[in-house]
Amino acid sequence: MTTAGIDMGAKNIRVLILKDGEVIARAEQMAGFDTAESAEIAFNNALGQAGINKDQIDRIVATGAGRESAPLAQETVTDVGAAAKGGNRLIPQARTIIDVGAEEGRAIKTDAAGKVMDFAVNEKCAAGAGSFTEAMSRALEVQLEEFGPLSLKSSQTTPMNAQCAVFAESEVVSLLHAKTPKQDIARAVHDAIADRIVSMVRRVGIEPEVALVGAVSRNVGFVDSLKRGLERDVIIPDDAEFVGALGAALVAAEG
Repeated sequence: MTTAGIDMGAKNIRVLILKDGEVIARAEQMAGFDTAESAEIAFNNALGQAGINKDQIDRIVATGAGRESAPLAQETVTDVGAAAKGGNRLIPQARTIIDVGAEEGRAIKTDAAGKVMDFAVNEKCAAGAGSFTEAMSRALEVQLEEFGPLSLKSSQTTPMNAQCAVFAESEVVSLLHAKTPKQDIARAVHDAIADRIVSMVRRVGIEPEVALVGAVSRNVGFVDSLKRGLERDVIIPDDAEFVGALGAALVAAEG
């Protein structure tokens, strides 16, 4: 059986194709203004990588913020359900899955089969997600790819109290005016994000092992802050940003 998962994220669209349970293709495309068109491009790129055509896909399931507008999909699954299913496939021993993307962060408790037992979502403010780091890196005039490593150079704890990305940017400017080193501000930003994620994880309950998935898992500064906040290590699978698409493709295979 050949299935596909389409993750219609706020910033990027990811497509993953499974054949008899094995990954045979992955493709990614920036969402842009026309998400349906971007999804078509990503889907076609994945088909090309797999060396198959659309008619050879038995079932397609979509997930992500824009899942209802996904082309070709016969069904949808929530972000939480997809992350739990995909995370369980990659890290079977994980019972707590943290999923942090561009606009949302999620803490999910699962059972041994990847079924969602409880979850919490930070959807009120981007201060708990990847877009927050982008905004703050711009405020600091630091390239985004340098922002995480920069924070690792800091050994200082600098409180950041703003609960909103807009007000946090003003706080960053104030810290700059106070001659606070950029690395200390970068750490403060990552600590602020991690604090919000950790509070969600504690609400659902921390059960080992803990897995971190989503695109923000590639941010070493955030990972460091999260580990300190949780006071434990986290497991990050390969291709962690494709976990949602993987979960959707697995749901498609079950259907």
